[in-house]
Amino acid sequence: MKAELLSKKDNTAEFSMDFTAEEFEAALARAFKENRDRYVVDGFRRGKAPRSIIEKRFGEGVFFEPALDILFQDGYTAALDELGLEPVDRPALDFKEGTQLAKGSGVFTVIKVAVAPEVEVTNYKGIEAERHVKKVTDEDIQKQLEAVQKQNARLVDTDEPAVTGDTVILDYKGFVGEEQFEGGTADNYSLKLGSGQFIPGFEDQLIGVRAGEDKDVVVTFPEKYHSKDLAGKEAVFKCTLHEVKKEELPEINDDFAVDVSVHDTLEEYKADIRKMLEEAAEGAAEYDGKNNVMEKLYETNSFDVPQIMIEDETDNILREYESQLSGNGISLEMFASFSGKTVEQLREDVKGDAEKRVKTRLLAKAVAKAEGLTATDEDIDKEIEDMAKQYGMTVDQIKPIFSGDNARAMKEDIVMRKAIDFMYANAVFTDIEETEPAGEEPAPEAAPADAEKTEA
Repeated sequence: MKAELLSKKDNTAEFSMDFTAEEFEAALARAFKENRDRYVVDGFRRGKAPRSIIEKRFGEGVFFEPALDILFQDGYTAALDELGLEPVDRPALDFKEGTQLAKGSGVFTVIKVAVAPEVEVTNYKGIEAERHVKKVTDEDIQKQLEAVQKQNARLVDTDEPAVTGDTVILDYKGFVGEEQFEGGTADNYSLKLGSGQFIPGFEDQLIGVRAGEDKDVVVTFPEKYHSKDLAGKEAVFKCTLHEVKKEELPEINDDFAVDVSVHDTLEEYKADIRKMLEEAAEGAAEYDGKNNVMEKLYETNSFDVPQIMIEDETDNILREYESQLSGNGISLEMFASFSGKTVEQLREDVKGDAEKRVKTRLLAKAVAKAEGLTATDEDIDKEIEDMAKQYGMTVDQIKPIFSGDNARAMKEDIVMRKAIDFMYANAVFTDIEETEPAGEEPAPEAAPADAEKTEA
């Protein structure tokens, strides 16, 4: 296949792809092999008729269309790489004037496609930006120890009245008036007081109750409660507490360090925590610095991009929303409705972010081009190895995934990261010291799976 750039103007490229007669014949042979089962010829079992018989019966051009698809699939990506083009829309294919498709002849095509603009990037070296940094303190280490201590607390029975933070084991039955309502009943339910699992007021009324005691909890369902039959109504939950359990925290000492880590002493464990928090703080500072550098680069470089690129990136953002929302059983339409908007209005809202994403990506690529940054074979091998580890697959299993468009996307990601790393390394930062703890405490314990099934 021979590719030649014919013109490039207003973010539209036109180029030719010429295939030899031999390449067309090879594509025809492959098209026959992949499609022969579709044709029934008298005297032959399905898929067993020779190519010449099928062509005689259905016409010489019977395999031309699938053969052209094969040529285009194999040649298009190679032509883009050879000509250094980045398409942003579907290509339009035509034949050169005078081209006649026939066995024994070559195939001569012209491709027209919208491409990403060539950006002239400026002011990308020595960018002045802020960077938030965090110095790890003894207090940070103590907070982390206490978080791990809390994670390893054990629940012990108590005869004392329940207080916030205790876990109670209870039965409850919900009534509106004299009628018990569906979904408001549970036996031996484990509830941590203060967790906010149930509607406001429910957990507060169990404070002061002892194991073995009964308690009528009176609450009013919110006006916007998900069950319309209960929304805004007063209800009584007849509760029986079987157990009250308090958290018993382990003492923070050498034995604690042995139990929760690979270290033999508390001091060794503290040193490991400090190292972990410092690495996290350095990573957070770098992440913040890179974001601010890219923000500055965006502010100082203005250019237009094809609308199709913004539309495509808008689609990507909405797909990301959908993916995140689906985990909570919420559709994009529901999310938009909660916000008092339609999906189309939501789409308009994110177009600004989409345009910024597109332009930022193009700027990073322009920096890479200006500095001669490329994705080496070693970079690609490492990327595939990292992907294999991430998904628990072997390199041989994951390698076939990264071909064609996926391979091009992976190379682009590598080059963009190199460009951002380059700008970060050459930036001039004003460091702003953070006072918040360097490490986040573990997330609160998840509510029991059946908590959402109750009406409380």
